[in-house]
Amino acid sequence: MKKLIILVAIAAIFLAAHYFGIDSYLTLDGLKQGVNQLQTLNATQPWLVVAIFSAIYIVLTAVSFPGAAVMTLGAGALFGVVGGTIVVSFASTIGATLAFLASRYLLRDYVESKFGSRLKAFNTGIEKEGAFYLFTLRLAPVVPFFVINLLMGLTAIKTRTYYWVSQLGMLAGTAVYVNAGTQLAKISSLKGILSPGLLISFTLLGLFPLIAKKALNLIAKRKVYARWKKPARFDQNLIVIGAGAAGLVTAYIAAAVKAKVTLIEAHKMGGDCLNYGCVPSKALIKSAKLAHQMRHADRYGLNAATPALSFKAVMQRVHKVIADIAPHDSIERYTGLGVNVVQGYAKLIDPWTVHIKHNDGRESTMTARSVVIAAGAQPFVPPLPGLQDVGYVTSDTLWDEFVKRNEPPKRLVVLGGGPIGCELAQSFARLGSTVTQVEMADRIMIREDVEVSDLAMKSLHADGVNVLVGHKALRCELRDGRKFLIMEHTGQQIELEFDDLLCAVGRSARLTGYGLEALGIDTHRVVQTNDYLETLYPNIFAAGDVAGPYQFTHVAAHQAWYAAVNALFGQFKKFKVDYSVIPWTTFIDPEVARVGLNEADAKSQGVPFEVTRYGIDDLDRAITDSDAHGFVKVLTVPGKDKILGATIVGTHAGDLLAEFVLAMRHGLGLNKILGTIHTYPTLAEANKYAAGEWKRAHAPARVLALLSKYHNWRLG
Repeated sequence: MKKLIILVAIAAIFLAAHYFGIDSYLTLDGLKQGVNQLQTLNATQPWLVVAIFSAIYIVLTAVSFPGAAVMTLGAGALFGVVGGTIVVSFASTIGATLAFLASRYLLRDYVESKFGSRLKAFNTGIEKEGAFYLFTLRLAPVVPFFVINLLMGLTAIKTRTYYWVSQLGMLAGTAVYVNAGTQLAKISSLKGILSPGLLISFTLLGLFPLIAKKALNLIAKRKVYARWKKPARFDQNLIVIGAGAAGLVTAYIAAAVKAKVTLIEAHKMGGDCLNYGCVPSKALIKSAKLAHQMRHADRYGLNAATPALSFKAVMQRVHKVIADIAPHDSIERYTGLGVNVVQGYAKLIDPWTVHIKHNDGRESTMTARSVVIAAGAQPFVPPLPGLQDVGYVTSDTLWDEFVKRNEPPKRLVVLGGGPIGCELAQSFARLGSTVTQVEMADRIMIREDVEVSDLAMKSLHADGVNVLVGHKALRCELRDGRKFLIMEHTGQQIELEFDDLLCAVGRSARLTGYGLEALGIDTHRVVQTNDYLETLYPNIFAAGDVAGPYQFTHVAAHQAWYAAVNALFGQFKKFKVDYSVIPWTTFIDPEVARVGLNEADAKSQGVPFEVTRYGIDDLDRAITDSDAHGFVKVLTVPGKDKILGATIVGTHAGDLLAEFVLAMRHGLGLNKILGTIHTYPTLAEANKYAAGEWKRAHAPARVLALLSKYHNWRLG
């Protein structure tokens, strides 16, 4: 109702302006007549004329009524250059701010609901540099000011900022028109006021802030580098520290474009993913799943059997898998690609120089025009009292520790209810361990929707994992050779005896030992970078887990492209990292895969959405495989098939998700998925049927009713 009243008021002002002939005074001829009439009154009662003139100017500007340029001329004729500039400066700014507020109140909610996801990045930019861009627009009167008022009202810029920037930015243009108005009798056309030369001058004036910003950036860069002496020549175009996913891909790209690149790794090529993370864990999960299927072979019409499990053989297979994949990331391969691979510890001693302590004991230094830090992350070990006394393993150390054993851990405690904890808890339970998983939050896999967490917990319970949520680990105790974990739950202390403890409460970036502190690079939780992956020093970049915000191998590889290209070609063109479509999968059974928003994310961000759901228990291929459990859930823009996010729970969910990742990345909706032929019978049909569920929910009821009548008529 309030919005309606405002709209009616604006319409009434327009009608009144026409009815009382105000618009006739907003032409050049009408202005000349009106000024002659007001000059007599202005001579006797100047403050009254100023008040009336200002009020009319404010109202007409507030409702975006055309004629502001003519009234600005009138101010010059009535009040002179100084007085007219002051009157118009305040009246125009107040009116513009009112128009800005009206646009914000009347239109912003509607625009946000329709285009919120598209405007998110724009609004983020406005929050950071909105004043700068507004000032640039105000200086150059090529863009109509009323358009600026309406469009800026849709952004998140603060009203106070909008006011003072507008007043300052419009001052130059105001002065030109006011000055012209002092010679009103000689003006025959508004076009003559802004000559081509004056327009070019204003345009250059509008470009001045952009040029100034570039200049300030250059000055800031020089200031950052002021205490360092830049080498006259460089040994390398690029030095990459760390040979995990981010480092390997960065070095690969650099070599591919014929840059001189050195890759430095102190430990194992391939980093965490190959040696401790993705590869060994998935190998273990496969063995554990096969053992599970053997126990439940009756589901497939076979005799169920207890597998004759050799834990040592399982762990040896894990290491064989690592060894089989290792050549993909080996020194020999990357040397063959043109990368200079150095084994040793790297430390920055200035923005261009790296000190290397080689694994063979030698020491050397090397310079490069750019450096990429890709040091990865390591398991976070909580500061639990007594933890060192009882001993523990992490997702990094368990592979070398457990390969020595003939039997799996008898009683295993897994600290952490995230993806790593869930995957390993289920796997060891399937391999014969008695597993207790301890999570401080009220549910496991806290980043997923509640129904996903519930389904994951049921699956873990079915495999014998005792999942304790809402339990906070307090300390560990060693009593007569027996190990205990002391926990708090609902205000009471509970003790749990165990044989082995696995810490899986998250991973932290490797930040120390690389000389970052001495260079003044911010390392709060991760290496702090801008949108281009630049650190405090524009020639030093960070990528992968060490930079965040996602700790996924595929994101590290994704960032590596930006790090390599910006490091090598940033002087010509820099690219902002695109995190708009990031998929991930938790490889429990059934798998949990997601891309984009889930319901919890959408609600917390205030993004309107519709939910379409398809149960995999209805899918033919899932039924034939006795894997008929899980679902596909898709979030879309209300009333449209535009995909905001998708969650799949089921067998091979990580593989099925790729279709939604592709669709979101390239702006394809559910109608396109529905119109794509999917092989029958495959699990991928679940995506098509989910799209079909959306189509069924949005069927045109009126058209179908008319078609029903038409077909009945055709029956005769």
